[in-house]
Amino acid sequence: MVKKKVCKRCKLFVEGNVCPCGVSSFTTTFQGRLLITDPENSLIAKNVGITTKGEYAIKIR
Repeated sequence: MVKKKVCKRCKLFVEGNVCPCGVSSFTTTFQGRLLITDPENSLIAKNVGITTKGEYAIKIR
């Protein structure tokens, strides 16, 4: 099983070598996940500051 990579800047789970935010620095150590499907209407996305849909890590190291 392949470990998922998380962008160190925006905490988005990424499959490629470059995150959509433009950073290529990743970690595989994270705790918790958020799945944001509708960031405009999500109170959690607004509180965390997420504006794009996707899967995010809650805490990274």
